[in-house]
Amino acid sequence: MINEIIDKAKQDQLKPDDVLTDLMNGNKRFTENKMHQRDYASQVGKTSGGQWPQAVVLGCIDSRVPVETIFDQGVGDIFVARVAGNFENTDILGSMEYSCKVAGSKLVMVLGHEGCGAVKAACDKVELGNITHLLSNIQPAVEATKTDGERSSKNDSFVSDVVENNVKLTLDRVREKSPILKEMEDNGEIKMLGGVYSISTGKVRLL
Repeated sequence: MINEIIDKAKQDQLKPDDVLTDLMNGNKRFTENKMHQRDYASQVGKTSGGQWPQAVVLGCIDSRVPVETIFDQGVGDIFVARVAGNFENTDILGSMEYSCKVAGSKLVMVLGHEGCGAVKAACDKVELGNITHLLSNIQPAVEATKTDGERSSKNDSFVSDVVENNVKLTLDRVREKSPILKEMEDNGEIKMLGGVYSISTGKVRLL
């Protein structure tokens, strides 16, 4: 049973590729139902004085994509920001900058997922209350997608391509809007990348 946590000394030794390997190994354990057993009470106690997470993941609010679980991470291991459609805004950019520049995380991942309801709604140009503004953040990915066939949520291939493009464009905007993160990436201090989670298999596919 795991009761250790990531402390400052361990975080300092981590390289971005080490963190990515750990996350993907965790996802493999998740899909094989071989997840680590953890002493969460012990981890809660050990992290009460501070936190040194190894990564920050921007994901969707979808209840089928519990980020810590699908990567088999414990208390204090990763930061997670969630919004329907996994896009960036000023608050999320600030959270990412805090995660990496202040708290020392080594990896930024934007994680989309198959069958995303927010993406489907954007494809269908849904207008409803505050959802209308939320979906406007995903429209650039819809417009950038050139899939053949019907351009609506009825076309699974179109939705899948928009999901991928939304992740890629979000990463582009993170680099454009955050000189802090871009400089850290250029200096090799962090890695930034995207992935797509399969709600049918539980696997994360890196883009």
